[in-house]
Amino acid sequence: MKYFVANFKIECEAELMQPARELLSAAACEAGFEAFEDTDDGLLGYVQRPMYDKEALDAAIADYMPEGAAVSYAVEEVPDQNWNQGWEDEGFEPIGVSDNLVIYDAKHTDREMFAGDDGVMRIFIEARNAFGTGTHQTTRMILRRLLAMDVQGKSVLDCGCGTGILGITASRLGANPVLGYDIDEWSADNAQHNAALNGVENMSVMLGDASVLDNVAECFDVVIANINRNILIADISAFRAHMKQGAQLILSGFYEADVPMIEAAAKEHGLSLCDVVTDEEWACALFK
Repeated sequence: MKYFVANFKIECEAELMQPARELLSAAACEAGFEAFEDTDDGLLGYVQRPMYDKEALDAAIADYMPEGAAVSYAVEEVPDQNWNQGWEDEGFEPIGVSDNLVIYDAKHTDREMFAGDDGVMRIFIEARNAFGTGTHQTTRMILRRLLAMDVQGKSVLDCGCGTGILGITASRLGANPVLGYDIDEWSADNAQHNAALNGVENMSVMLGDASVLDNVAECFDVVIANINRNILIADISAFRAHMKQGAQLILSGFYEADVPMIEAAAKEHGLSLCDVVTDEEWACALFK
C-alpha cells in the first residue's frame, strides 16, 4: 500500500503532551489517518496517499486541539511496502464466524483435510497486504448479516473489497454476479486471487475508488461497504446510485458513536435505517 507519513510536532507544556497526542490522533483519524507512533515532541501519523486531505486535516486539528497546544507538521511519502508481511508469514488461526462459516488462512492450511460436505462453509483467504480476514469485528458482523440474508441469485457490490472475503462469501451463498472494487492495487489483485482460490468464478474486481462506478451501468440488490466513516459519508451517493429499488445497503467500519452521522448522510439520499448491530465499540448498519 502507498502511504504518506505526517510528522506532527506539538508545542505545549509537558503535562499537556499526552492529552494533546490523544486529541491529535483523534483529529487525524477523522481526516483518514489510520496508524500512529509517539515521538518525543508529538506523533507520526500514517495515511493512505489517496486519502490524504490537507484541508480536512487542518480543520480537524483546529476543532480538536486545546488552548495552549500548537501543532505543525510535514508530510512525506513512505516507500511502498507490505505492511502486513510479518503477520502474513505467521498466519492466523481459523476464525469461526458462525456454526456454519469458518475462515481459514489459505497459506497455512492443508485444504485436503476438508474433503466431503459437513454443512460448514469454509472460506480460504491468502491475505496479501489487504484488509479482511474475519479477524476484525466489522468484517465478522457483515459476514453474519450475509448468512442471515437470502442472497440467492442476487447481485452484490462489494465496495473497498480488500481481500474479497465479503464478495466471495456472498457468491458462495448464491449471489450472482458479484462486483468488487478497491483503491489499492495489491488489494484488488488479492481479491481476484482469493476468489479463484475459493472456486468463485462470478466475481470481478476493479481498481479504483468509488469513481470507478461511473463506468458501471448495473444496479445491485445488495451493496456492502466496510470502510472508514469519512469515506462512507463521501461515497454514499455513489452507493445509492447503484442500488436497485428495494435494495439493501450494509455499512460498517465505524464506531457505534458514529451511527447518527452515518444515518443522517444516508437519509439525505433516500435511505432508511433498518437496524444496527454492534461488536464491542464497532457498529454495522443495514439500510434500505
